[in-house]
Amino acid sequence: MSRYRIPFNKPTCLGPELDYVRESLISEHISGDGNFSRKCHAFLEDKLGVGRALLTTSCTHALEMAALLLEIQPGDEVIVPSFTFVSSVNAFVLRGAKPVFADIRPDTLNLDERQLPQLLSDRTRAIVLVHYAGVACEMDAIMKLARERDIAVIEDNAHGLFARYKNRYLGAFGLMATQSFHETKNFTCGEGGALLINDDQLIDRAEIIREKGTNRSRFFRGQVDKYTWVDVGSSYLPSDILAAYLWAQLGRTEVIQRRRREIWDHYQACLPDWAKRHNVGLPTVPPYVEQAYHMYYLLLPSYRVRSALINHLKARGVYGVFHYLPLHLSDMGRRFGGKPGDCPVTEDVSDRLLRLPFYYSLSRPEQDEVVKALFAFGEWE
Repeated sequence: MSRYRIPFNKPTCLGPELDYVRESLISEHISGDGNFSRKCHAFLEDKLGVGRALLTTSCTHALEMAALLLEIQPGDEVIVPSFTFVSSVNAFVLRGAKPVFADIRPDTLNLDERQLPQLLSDRTRAIVLVHYAGVACEMDAIMKLARERDIAVIEDNAHGLFARYKNRYLGAFGLMATQSFHETKNFTCGEGGALLINDDQLIDRAEIIREKGTNRSRFFRGQVDKYTWVDVGSSYLPSDILAAYLWAQLGRTEVIQRRRREIWDHYQACLPDWAKRHNVGLPTVPPYVEQAYHMYYLLLPSYRVRSALINHLKARGVYGVFHYLPLHLSDMGRRFGGKPGDCPVTEDVSDRLLRLPFYYSLSRPEQDEVVKALFAFGEWE
């Protein structure tokens, strides 16, 4: 139970989740790839138009699978935004890759595609992009460059499930994409993820890696008479109990997304005049992008103002939170050569960004209370 009257997040729960979990328990198949896992796989493949979707135990594990499928080796370089969660880079560093940190655009806060040419080298194996806040990166420019240089694009789409870029779903552009079903995401099973595969030649090996390096999936399809160890791998399958919980939400995609859009739109209706008066930045969504309505954030004038506003909100029982710290300035990032000034937009945004409470069950009176608390803040520079 949160100690705040209005927390930053509450996990989505629509009601049928427990019924489906009970159904999974009664079926006596609660390990991975049961009936509910198959439902989730088929839904994601059909809805997003991807070749294969495989549930995983986390988005982190989906990224690790992507690194294994790319056969990342020591000395390879992977371009990744500095403004992201550590999993985006860790999965590739685990295979021996060197991260090359990219700065972000000052508008959408996505990887700045204009910087990519100068970051590429003969050792670049992949571009890992993040659709921040569920708003698409500039996919036309990124994919054109990647095709010209024969470099894999991995979409870390943890924020962006069911968002689109020029009418095409995110996750369907890159060689692979990853999803998160963590409790903070639009669709959740507590902890979970998915790997989306857009190259049919990778599907069989992905199933093997996901099944501890065995061809167990082929055995259950009757394609081999026994299964054995055939490749590297690990245990990346979530329990079908978790898939049952997730299926209750995927089956109500429109309901969840409609409610989240209402919340986002209400912030957007209330805050522009206030933001303009106080030099506060609001989210940017290009007209050719359909966002996922994953979060609503403010860009305050300074670190000092942001800290003061966080404390002001806390005093009123409202929990607003900052977000990523620059990866290139972290202890590990510095070990790979990161230093102050490498990614100036990231360094600036990280100090000033504040995320507002945003979750499915956030009521209009609660949201109005958040807005009222913002309007009552008076410690401006």
